Amino acid sequence: MDINYEYYKIFYYVARYKNLTRAAKVLHNNQPNVSRTIKLLEHELGCELIIRSNRGISLTAEGTQLYSHIKFAVEQIQTAENELMRSVELDQGSISISGSETALQTFFPVLNHFRRNYPSIRIQILNNSTLRSIDAVKNGLIDFALASSPVDIEKPAIAYRLREFRDILACGYAYEFLKEKEISLKELKKYPFVCLGKQTTTYSFYEKVFYDNNIILEPDTVASTTAQLVPMIKFNLGIGFVPEIFAEDALEKGDIFQIYPKEPIPKRQIYLVENENRPLSFAAKELKKLLIMCS
Repeated sequence: MDINYEYYKIFYYVARYKNLTRAAKVLHNNQPNVSRTIKLLEHELGCELIIRSNRGISLTAEGTQLYSHIKFAVEQIQTAENELMRSVELDQGSISISGSETALQTFFPVLNHFRRNYPSIRIQILNNSTLRSIDAVKNGLIDFALASSPVDIEKPAIAYRLREFRDILACGYAYEFLKEKEISLKELKKYPFVCLGKQTTTYSFYEKVFYDNNIILEPDTVASTTAQLVPMIKFNLGIGFVPEIFAEDALEKGDIFQIYPKEPIPKRQIYLVENENRPLSFAAKELKKLLIMCS
């Protein structure tokens, strides 16, 4: 039996209000059409559903039984439609993103702008390494990731390049005699060196930079987070490369000092990574569009 859903919807309102005129008004229809639809439904089902009398409309036993079942279905569909409409209009919804410290720090102003424009959208932000963030994308655990290069993108992940950033070489007051000077990576081996751990893309990046200059990267002090680098450098645990966005305040205050490596250090990139097999919600699409537009 393949009966038009609209027949059931019209019956729902007739049964709910026990009044053809009121049901027609709610449905933005007219009474003759509503009455005709009920007769068509009764014909399809092979039974009488409503009884008309001078006192109005009442349901037959079969009509009562049908209404008890379709009431839940129609109201669930209406709830789903309303929720979808609110999501389309960005009045509700949620977004989950994961990213490296540098990537997140770079785009916090954009996230702030999005929050101001769409205060009802919930944003879950996970601070993870680039590798873990991309794995979360592939496994469908988040909407998208903000990842710092170098990145290894494999299907179903796809990446959009957002913005470049650069790292600066910095030292604390114990090595202030090196500030504003040029120093080769080979000379840098004379001093203690601070770096992120081997499990990070930052380590992989500098391992290659040093290798390309015939030097083995051997950190003296290993930081577990990017945010730890500046304090470690400030308190003379070593010299190290720090994303410029993390170093700006400390440089301005004179807590750390910039050194200029003789060898060119390539700029790095931040990517938005998503799963091509996992459609984004309206809210996530809007944030993605804003991130790309502001890059």
